[in-house]
Amino acid sequence: MIDVAAVVAKMPHRYPDLLVDRVTECEPGRLIRGLKAVTINEPYFPGHFPGYPVMPGVLILEALTQLSGALAVASGLVTADGAPRVSFDGIEGCRFKRQVVPGDRLALESVWHPGEAGAGRFEVRAFVDGELAAESALLVSVLPG
Repeated sequence: MIDVAAVVAKMPHRYPDLLVDRVTECEPGRLIRGLKAVTINEPYFPGHFPGYPVMPGVLILEALTQLSGALAVASGLVTADGAPRVSFDGIEGCRFKRQVVPGDRLALESVWHPGEAGAGRFEVRAFVDGELAAESALLVSVLPG
C-alpha cells in the first residue's frame, strides 16, 4: 500500500489549493482513487455563485489533475531529486455532466495510459453518489529522468 502522506509531501499543493482530501486506492503505474469533501467553507463559494454555490468546473478538473500527480509520484515519475518527470500538455474531451454543490462527496479516479515516444494520458473521472460529474483526458509528456 502507498504512504499517502509521503506522496502529498512530494507535491507542491497545500491548503487551500490542495483539492484531494484522501487517497482511497492506489496501484502505482495503473490507477488511483481519492475523495474530495465539498463543504460550504470552500474559499471559492462566496463568489461562485452568491446565493447558489456551485463548485467551479475548473476546480473539479484541478482536483483530478492533482490526483493524477499523486499517481505520477507513486509510480516513480519523478527524478532522484524529486522533480517531476511529467509535463502537462493539455486537456482532451473534457465534459461536465452535473453540478457539484456543498455537501457533495466527490469521488475522483485517474487511470494512467502510457503512450509511445514519451507521451501518455491520464483518463480521469469524478462522481457524486455514483453519478458521473466530470470526465476528461489529461495529456502529458514523460521527460527523461
